[in-house]
Amino acid sequence: MKKNVYFVGVFAVMVSIFICYSSPISLYVSSLRKQTVIPVFVTDDLELQAKINREAPKHEVAPINARNDRVWKLVPGMDGIVVDKQKTLEKTKRTHSKEIQWVYRIVKPAVDLKDLGIGPIYRGNEQQKAVALMVNVAWGTEYLSEMLEIFQKEKIKVTFFLDGTWLNSHRKEGLALEKSGHEIGNHGYTHRMMSQVPADRMQREIGRTEEVIKQVFHHPSSWFAPPAGDYNNKVVQVAYDFHLGTVLWTLDTIDWRKTTSSNSMVQKIRTKVEPGNLILMHPTDRTVKALPRIIQEIKQKDLALTTVSEVLSSKRINAR
Repeated sequence: MKKNVYFVGVFAVMVSIFICYSSPISLYVSSLRKQTVIPVFVTDDLELQAKINREAPKHEVAPINARNDRVWKLVPGMDGIVVDKQKTLEKTKRTHSKEIQWVYRIVKPAVDLKDLGIGPIYRGNEQQKAVALMVNVAWGTEYLSEMLEIFQKEKIKVTFFLDGTWLNSHRKEGLALEKSGHEIGNHGYTHRMMSQVPADRMQREIGRTEEVIKQVFHHPSSWFAPPAGDYNNKVVQVAYDFHLGTVLWTLDTIDWRKTTSSNSMVQKIRTKVEPGNLILMHPTDRTVKALPRIIQEIKQKDLALTTVSEVLSSKRINAR
C-alpha cells in the first residue's frame, strides 16, 4: 500500500514538471520570471477593429441642415449615417462572416425644417432619392378609381390634396383614397385664389376643410396646397396657425390644360425629374393615360415614389 502511494506521488511530481516546461505554459512561467508578457491566446479582435476604423468613413454620410433657399424657399435637411463601430465588431464576430457586417446609427441635422420658421416648400432635399406625386382633387370622380388601380399595381403611395367642398360631397370616394394607403392633404374649401381674399376668408377656406377632413378621416392633415399655387405670406401664416405646412410643387404636369398631351407629360418627367421633386397632377383622362409611363420613367432614374411627408422628411428613403 505504501509503495502504491509512493509511486502515485512520484508520478504527480513528474506530470507537474512536464506541464511546467511545456509550451505555452513554460513560456508563460518564464515570462513571469523575466517580468515580460507573452499572450497565451492569440485573437484577431484588434486587427478587425483596426479594419473597421479604416473603412468606416467610406460608409458614412454627414447630415445636411435644412435651409432657406433663395429660389426654393424652405428646403428640408437630411439625416446623417455613421457606423456604430462597437456593434459592427460584435455583429461581424457573432456571424463569423468574412465580410464586415456594418451597423449604422442615424445622426439628425443640427437645423431641421421646423427650425426655419414659416415659409412655403417647393421641394425635398436634393439628396432625397425619392419624389412625391401631388394629386389635387377639386372636381369629378370618374378617373380616381383608375388612378388608384395604377398606384396599387405599381405599389406606390401618393398624396391627395382634397378640396373641402368636393370631400363633403364625396366622402366615400375620399375614404377609399386613405384606405388604399395614400396621404390626405388640405386644398382649401372652394378653390379660391387665396392671396386675393381677406384673412378671415383664408381662415374659413382652410379651417372648414380641416373640419371635414377630421370628420371623414378622424385625424387632421399635415399639409396645405393652395389652389393654383396662389399664396402670399398671410396665407402661409394662416395655414401655419392650423398646424399645416404650405406646399407648392417642383414640376407641374399641366394636365389641367386640355391641350396637354400624355406624351408631353411623360417627356417633361423624363427630362426634368430630379431627386426630391414634388410633381403636381390631377385626376384627368390625360393623366390616367400617362401615369404608367410617368411612373416607369421615375423608377428608371432609381427614385422611389412616396408621399409628400416622406419626401419632405429628413429621413433618407434609401437609408441603409
